[in-house]
Amino acid sequence: MAAPDTPRTDDWWRDAVIYQVYPRSFADGDGDGTGDLAGVRARLPYLAELGVDAVWFTPWYASPMVDGGYDVADYRAIDPAFGTLEEAEKLIAEAAELGLRVIVDIVPNHVSDQHAWFRAALAAGPGSPERARFHFRPGRGEHGELPPNDWPSQFSGNTWTRVPDGEWYLHLFTPEQPDLNWSHPDVRREHEDVLRFWFERGVAGVRIDSAALLTKDPGLRDFVEGVDPHPYIDQDEIHDIYRSWRAIADEYGGVFVGEVWLPDAERFARYLRPDELHTAFNFNFLACPWEPDRLRSVIDATLAEHAPVKAPATWVLCNHDVTRTATRYGREDTGFDFAKKRFGTPTDLELGTRRARAAALLTLALPGSVYLYQGEELGLPEADIPLDRIQDPMHFRSGGTDPGRDGCRVPLPWEADAPSYGFGSGGTEPWLPQPADWARYAVDCQAADPGSMLTLYRTALELRRTEVGLGDGPMGWLPSPEGVLSFARAENLLCVVNLAGHAVPLPPHTDVLLASDELPADGTLPPDTAVWLRT
Repeated sequence: MAAPDTPRTDDWWRDAVIYQVYPRSFADGDGDGTGDLAGVRARLPYLAELGVDAVWFTPWYASPMVDGGYDVADYRAIDPAFGTLEEAEKLIAEAAELGLRVIVDIVPNHVSDQHAWFRAALAAGPGSPERARFHFRPGRGEHGELPPNDWPSQFSGNTWTRVPDGEWYLHLFTPEQPDLNWSHPDVRREHEDVLRFWFERGVAGVRIDSAALLTKDPGLRDFVEGVDPHPYIDQDEIHDIYRSWRAIADEYGGVFVGEVWLPDAERFARYLRPDELHTAFNFNFLACPWEPDRLRSVIDATLAEHAPVKAPATWVLCNHDVTRTATRYGREDTGFDFAKKRFGTPTDLELGTRRARAAALLTLALPGSVYLYQGEELGLPEADIPLDRIQDPMHFRSGGTDPGRDGCRVPLPWEADAPSYGFGSGGTEPWLPQPADWARYAVDCQAADPGSMLTLYRTALELRRTEVGLGDGPMGWLPSPEGVLSFARAENLLCVVNLAGHAVPLPPHTDVLLASDELPADGTLPPDTAVWLRT
């Protein structure tokens, strides 16, 4: 275990490649159809061979799984579907032996309605100390029949649920995820203790879910579009919380990455001041369309907003909440927006995959750290989930119009010819159905194919480790034809990405380090292709 008196002082996180594991869908070690820690432990050598620096686990805690584990019932216990606390400790240690750090997920905005605190609050009644840890309020209207305010939910639908004694409680997500009251000292102390609990077990960092939502307007005033400050997003008081967390992380040499969605660059950067979070996710890049001007603008804006606080940028193409890259880039609208997710959107998967390969080289050449979602290195597309198998609450709370997020959470294919593509050993059907044509994406097939997406990622990650200038550090744009992004990393390394609709001449170079697809002999770069060059 890492102890407070032996801190790790290196800044590995500034240019790390971090692999996101969604435990339920990574690998099934006991054959019951659900991914687990035993499955992850067996596949740790795969992650080490891939070449990543750290592994981020979405919540593995005890949970009713109403929202994929983001409804936490106990932060100090592993959900029985995944394993035990002892197994988690072994996983952390075994990962370290392979040179892999572990990052865990903390969900501070809310807990599960099965959490001991919330059960006690329901039992204690109005005005009790137990209810003060949450946002319980009387309703509006003559008989309290109306919610206390009109706040919009992050998951569609309402944000208040009435309990039998007449009071209402706040939940920005599902009713099974009651929001905590961060002005209560018990809430502060509990989360600080949870951080220490996991740092003492050797984790290298913590990802903070919904990091800008914790503190609320004390009067719970109504939401008015365009009126600042927002009543529950990015309240100024939140920074005091993260300053106290940073002091704890510094004791252990731990790092934070925040899930922070904010349109204001200056306010976003406040979370990355030297005494707060180390890094934050870059959602503007993730959601950006496959368009040269838009991508360059987002890259410039990202670097500019991080520069004043000297924090490294992060880059990510996909995660457990968004449409997979190969599918999204094959659509007419290649950007991502939760409000636009609909069934039956046409996709040119061949085109999307070609663009996803190019985007991989673009992303891995940018300065800062990179997050890679499981299955992206295999080029997995978004899966169509039968209506009767959908589990995501976003689908149900949208009235059935939103397909939800299950399509990017389908269990991984490991072996082309094995039952459930080698996801589990017991022959039990996985918790989400795998498409019938996924054998071609299996790890064993791709590992033997020099032209596969997996081989591309392995090669790129190896080069990223060995080439001076990749990772953290400066970059400079170079003159290039219209529709082409070209930039230098170090004096003699270029990344060129062709987003034009035609081939373009390659710039002068001495060597091709890596191309996202085969290059023709005429010295040109085909459309939707990226290349790393030495000059």
